[in-house]
Amino acid sequence: MDRKSGGLVAIIAVPVLILATVFGMMLLTSSASASCNPTGSSAAGVTIDPKTVPDTTISGYGHDQLVNAAYVIQAGKDLNLSSRDQTIGVMTAMGESGLRVLNYGDAVGPDSRGLFQQRANGAWGSLSDRMDPYISATNFFKKLATITDRDSLAPTIAAHKVQVNADPYYYAKYWDAAVAVVEGLTGAKLGLSTGTGNQVCSGVGTGTGTVSAQGWALPAAGPISDPFGMRVNPISGVYKLHAGVDIAGGCDSPIYAAQTGTVVASGFGVGYGSNGTIVIDHGGGVQTVYLHMYASGILVQDGQKVTAGQQIARIGSSGDSTGCHLHFQVMINGSPTDPVAFMKTVGITIGG
Repeated sequence: MDRKSGGLVAIIAVPVLILATVFGMMLLTSSASASCNPTGSSAAGVTIDPKTVPDTTISGYGHDQLVNAAYVIQAGKDLNLSSRDQTIGVMTAMGESGLRVLNYGDAVGPDSRGLFQQRANGAWGSLSDRMDPYISATNFFKKLATITDRDSLAPTIAAHKVQVNADPYYYAKYWDAAVAVVEGLTGAKLGLSTGTGNQVCSGVGTGTGTVSAQGWALPAAGPISDPFGMRVNPISGVYKLHAGVDIAGGCDSPIYAAQTGTVVASGFGVGYGSNGTIVIDHGGGVQTVYLHMYASGILVQDGQKVTAGQQIARIGSSGDSTGCHLHFQVMINGSPTDPVAFMKTVGITIGG
């Protein structure tokens, strides 16, 4: 642990959309969808006897490594933790040791040992405890269980809170392999989102935003750092339309759905370059676009229904970005319009 850092077109007129008739402001209390989390019996934890692990390979991990993964899974099961928690444990061990019981540390932690590279600081037991895959996993899970909001955190962030890694996003690249290993060993279908580099939805409420009388919500809090309009792009140096507004919220600050709708695109390479992206369709030719989240900060998936003010993401700085912020875009029949002016017509002041 303690690893080891090294983590267009024309502007059109703004239509006035009145989607509700109630006056004033109201606060929604909806919570994020649990559709990316385990459901059914697998949510309570899955099991595998390490003695029954077949001589096979899963996601590049061989028999001895899979046996160690089975010890991790069983340690989580014996503490009555969820399959999501168990998978976080396997992911962390992949990142720390490659699912090997290492008898050496590194420059950052020369006293680190075992599957989880646990330090000789008294918090993780004796050397023999740290070198025992079941005991070391048990001690990892005991600490993980104290993080009461872990279901609302990306797995890499939950792992970071236990391991105190210098890069909180370090473990994200191991998530998909961890899901494959846990499913492959236990035969369970966990219902966890994969193929997204650690995009995992929350199973508990992750906060709500303030919603106007017209049914629209402020997408993020913070000042405007770059308005809609023509500009010299700070990354490419090209003079072109900045098709949205940049809101300078802090890293990991909440991003809310601006209106009720359906997620029609999420992730990377979905039409907005290398930027972490969410696109929500609200009907009537209106879509909103949210950019620059890290994969671990995308809390929804394609096809998911969301409500105005529901948290859908956390602010990041992925893709064409020079710092943490939300690029918020409003599209009308496929063309961008000034989000500040548009949102003002529906009772929301961006940057106010």
